Amino acid sequence: MSHDLIPEQALDWARAGKGAALATVVDTWGSAPRRAGSQMAVSGLGEMVGSVSGGCVEGAVVLEAMEAVAAGVPRLLSYGVADDTAFSAGLACGGTIRVLVEPVAPMLGLLEALVAARAARRAVGYVVDLADWRRELVEAGAEAAVDLRLRADKAGVEEGRFIVPHNPPLRMIVVGAVHVAQPLVAMARLAGYDPILMDPRQSFATAARFPGEVILDAWPDEALQGLGLDGRTAVVTLTHDVKLDDPAIMVALRSGCFYLGCLGSKKTHAARVERLAAAGFSAAEISRIHAPVGLAIGAQGPGEIAVSILAQVTAVLRQV
Repeated sequence: MSHDLIPEQALDWARAGKGAALATVVDTWGSAPRRAGSQMAVSGLGEMVGSVSGGCVEGAVVLEAMEAVAAGVPRLLSYGVADDTAFSAGLACGGTIRVLVEPVAPMLGLLEALVAARAARRAVGYVVDLADWRRELVEAGAEAAVDLRLRADKAGVEEGRFIVPHNPPLRMIVVGAVHVAQPLVAMARLAGYDPILMDPRQSFATAARFPGEVILDAWPDEALQGLGLDGRTAVVTLTHDVKLDDPAIMVALRSGCFYLGCLGSKKTHAARVERLAAAGFSAAEISRIHAPVGLAIGAQGPGEIAVSILAQVTAVLRQV
C-alpha cells in the first residue's frame, strides 16, 4: 500500500479532541481507482483526507464516519454504484464497494502503535475480525497470511479477517551518479520509490545533474550500512569502479534488500563473482545479484537501460 499519512492524521485529530474515524476499502469492483486497503480519515467535524472511491461515495462515507465517531462503534458499509453514477464520477463502470469505518477512540492505543511502526519502517499487518471487531497488529514473520499480504502489498479478507498491510515506503539506492542514473532516479520516483543516490566523486554527484534528488557523497559501503537495508529496498550499482561497487555489493548481499542489480557485462560479472567468492561469499549469496543488470530487452542508451532496470526491479518485487 502507498505510505500516506492518513493514520497519522486520524491520530492527530483524535489527540486534538476532535474525534476521528478511519474508513478503509475492504473490497470493490475490479476497475475502481481505489483498491482494497485505500483509506480516508474523517474528523468528528467532517474534515477529511484521503479517498475510498474516487468521489462517488465519499460524501456518504463522511456522514457515516461522523456518526461512528459519536457512537463509538465500527460499521461495515456496502454501496452499489450504477453505471451512470460511476461514469459521472470518472469511473470506468459501476459495481459494489464495501468500506470499513472505525472510530479511533476505542482503538487509540492500537493506532498509536501502528503509527510508531510506520515511523520506524517496521512492516506490520493491521488485522480486523469482521465478526466481532477484534483488532491487532501482526509483525512481519509472525503469521503466514499476514506475510503473504505484506509481500503482495495488497489488502484483503482471509477467513473473516480483514488484513491491511502497512509496508515501509519503497526505496531505490543507486550507487554511482553516472548517465544511466539520471533517468533511473526520475523513473523510480514516478514508480513510487524514494530514490537515494550515492557517489563520493563530486564531479559526478552534483545537484545540477540530479536536481531535487537526495545525494550522499560518502563512500557507498559506509552510507549503505547507515541506511538499514530492508525488504522494501532495492540497490543498483552503476559505477563500473571496483573500489566503489564491490564494497557496496558486499554490504547489500548480507542485508535484507529485496533486489541487488549490478551494471557490467557477463565478463565483468564473472570477475566480480571470483572476487566475492575469494572474499568469503557463498554461491547462494552471490546468486542474489542480478547481472548484467536489467531485463534483456535489447536496451540501448541511458533511458532504455533505466527502463530495463526498473522493469526487473518491479518483477522481483512482485515475484513475477
